[in-house]
Amino acid sequence: MSVLNYKGYQGCFEYDQEADLFHGQVVNLADIVTFQGRSIDELKEALAESVEDYLEFCRLKGKTPEKPYSGRFNVRLDPEFHVRLAIQAKNAGKSLNSLVADLLSDSKDIH
Repeated sequence: MSVLNYKGYQGCFEYDQEADLFHGQVVNLADIVTFQGRSIDELKEALAESVEDYLEFCRLKGKTPEKPYSGRFNVRLDPEFHVRLAIQAKNAGKSLNSLVADLLSDSKDIH
């Protein structure tokens, strides 16, 4: 999946070979907003139009378009793995949260 940006909003998109067009969705919005185009230039224009239309819709409705993130989320782990992480954090002189945040930041799988 590839990403385009418009006014700080990210649109993830991919190419549909059967339909011979690119299609995508704006991420981190409270609602689903999609866009499509046959070329990258069309796709960029469609992303901009979709974002602008959605922002206007939200303005008229008095709602916030962005999905708020608190910076916190719960992860359920196998208890033995939880213990191993806690020990690793203690040995590194870090909190468990700091260790997990560092491990996620260092991950090559997260862009």
